[in-house]
Amino acid sequence: MSAPATPRTAISPTTGASPAPRAVSRVDWRLRFALLSVVWGFSFLLIKVGTEAYAPFHVALGRVFFGALALMAVLLLRREPLPRGRRTWMHLTVAALLLNTAPFSLFSYAELTIPSSLAGICNATSPLWGMALSLVALSEDRPTRRRVAGLGLGFLGVLTILGAWQGFAGIDAKGTALALLASLCYPIGWIYVRRTLASVPGSPVALTGSQLLLSTVQLLLVSAVFTTAPGAFPLWPTLSVITLGALGTGMALQMQYGLVAEVGPTTAQMVTYFIPVIATAAGVALLGESLHWNTPVGAAIVLVGAALTQARRR
Repeated sequence: MSAPATPRTAISPTTGASPAPRAVSRVDWRLRFALLSVVWGFSFLLIKVGTEAYAPFHVALGRVFFGALALMAVLLLRREPLPRGRRTWMHLTVAALLLNTAPFSLFSYAELTIPSSLAGICNATSPLWGMALSLVALSEDRPTRRRVAGLGLGFLGVLTILGAWQGFAGIDAKGTALALLASLCYPIGWIYVRRTLASVPGSPVALTGSQLLLSTVQLLLVSAVFTTAPGAFPLWPTLSVITLGALGTGMALQMQYGLVAEVGPTTAQMVTYFIPVIATAAGVALLGESLHWNTPVGAAIVLVGAALTQARRR
């Protein structure tokens, strides 16, 4: 999961809608920030455990289904309606494909062959892809020398992670490419929603909940065509998928909206830089994944580059 598309406006990381004003939570925002970092950092571990028993499309399906249930429960408690209008739902369908169906499926397939820690680090390249795309897609988002330098530095970090000097030995090229492609889906989706959904009325929870419902339908169709129904439901993989959806996809977005509303998108988006750290620690400590020196060094370079790409002139 990645943070908001731009720190200049309070845009939802999933729909592009501006969060509605809300009361400040009684829980200190720093604690909620830390909790959100942990939840999203552990998401890659939960994907890995889920793929031990379920097909990747089933993991992605469970993720959006239980995420949608969590947000629908919030909407029911708040008595908020779903968005209206055929055009809005058409745009949400595309957003669901770009921001949920495609990246969630790609990450699930990637983790069949790569460690969850590497998948989490690949997720951190999303701001780099966003910077590269903004050069041609967002005329109002002009690059600076610092941001271009950050882009180059970030991709240097990717090459360090992959061990380019030793011919990418020990790295599954297909799995890594799928994870990087999943990360590319997010900025493409952000650009799309900035152009189509940023001015749509309704709370981000309603828009995102609807988007997850549409992604559920998409993945139901894809799963019916390309996979067979699970023959069993093992405890831990099943709990992992439920947690991944309800907590890591549903309620985590709700926490993110609260942070954006309270401390602003610039601070809230900093969660992006803690996700790969937590994902790596969780993979090594709980799944026994190996960690070579170039992985944390490359990840640090990626994060510095990503931070530079988010810098803007005052």
